[in-house]
Amino acid sequence: MKEEYTYKAVGVMSGTSLDGLDLVLCEFTCQQGAWHYAFLKGTTVLYPDKMKNELAMAHQLNAYSFVELHRNYGRFIGDEVAKFRGEHCDIDLVASHGHTVFHEPDNNVTFQIGCGAQIAAACGMPVVSDFRTLDIALGGQGAPLVPIGDSMLFGKYDACVNLGGFANISFGRNGERIAFDICAVNIVINEIVQKEFGVLYDESGQLGAGGKVDSSLLKELNSLDFYGWPAPKSLAREWVETTFMPILKSYDSLDKKDILATCYHHFAWQIAAVLNQQQVKSCLFTGGGTYNHYLMQLIGGYSKAGLIIPDKQVIDFKEAIIFAFLGVLRMSKQVNCLASVTGASKNNIGGSVFIH
Repeated sequence: MKEEYTYKAVGVMSGTSLDGLDLVLCEFTCQQGAWHYAFLKGTTVLYPDKMKNELAMAHQLNAYSFVELHRNYGRFIGDEVAKFRGEHCDIDLVASHGHTVFHEPDNNVTFQIGCGAQIAAACGMPVVSDFRTLDIALGGQGAPLVPIGDSMLFGKYDACVNLGGFANISFGRNGERIAFDICAVNIVINEIVQKEFGVLYDESGQLGAGGKVDSSLLKELNSLDFYGWPAPKSLAREWVETTFMPILKSYDSLDKKDILATCYHHFAWQIAAVLNQQQVKSCLFTGGGTYNHYLMQLIGGYSKAGLIIPDKQVIDFKEAIIFAFLGVLRMSKQVNCLASVTGASKNNIGGSVFIH
């Protein structure tokens, strides 16, 4: 293996909360076995209403319509990548996470739509996609995938937490990387505020801050079985729909701001409990939830850890940066998915490759 080599890669990420399509262009350099990255540019493409609605309802489509959306969404991603690349003609690869529609690892099922072949055909560059299915086939959770990037690119922090549709954490323990989903966050908050208050998201947590905590609801949420399960473990939309939201529905008589405030305290308490249990001293926070000042204030109040909020590029694009890196590892035939994180039978090199 060469002592130093460089890849220029586009990372593409669509989160559960459907905020938009994140695209980054980064340069990754390996020197003496240590990886470094340089952020060249990034953007978020807001979904057209039709595409956003189709993605939100994808799990209810019939088989043929689902395949059509898989194709069309792949073409959409490829077209956006082609526009995003601009004057950069020396890009080595595109790594696309896709958009998760089904994730039931206990049933050996996961599916992220966004056809890699369509992306490659539209943008004219090599594409890596479908990162999760090999790990699922090997008995793993297929998630989270970001922790190897946390370790190799952001290893100076004790832990990394991403606040997106779900909150997930990764940290080092006894020479291994451990990671898991902690709780739902924006997937619940956004649904509440969109339905009850007619806004896309709770800016800075102002709506939640205006409510009061209901102790009975808080106790019931904190008693959910998932929080007592050992890692590895992961969450998905199905769990929110079948387990979390029915509890909120049973408290429908409460003021909606009180329900929202109680959810905020529940999420913050769960996140802080993990940080405190693992005796984390420094934790890097990224993802859209980092801009929610009320949520961050609550986490800080419950937690003993130092909460580190990086610059806007890292907050907004860390997951897309790491998916670009996962694509680089795949193309260089290096492990990009850790068994210590997912519970798979072995470390693996996930991702389907499409070369235009």
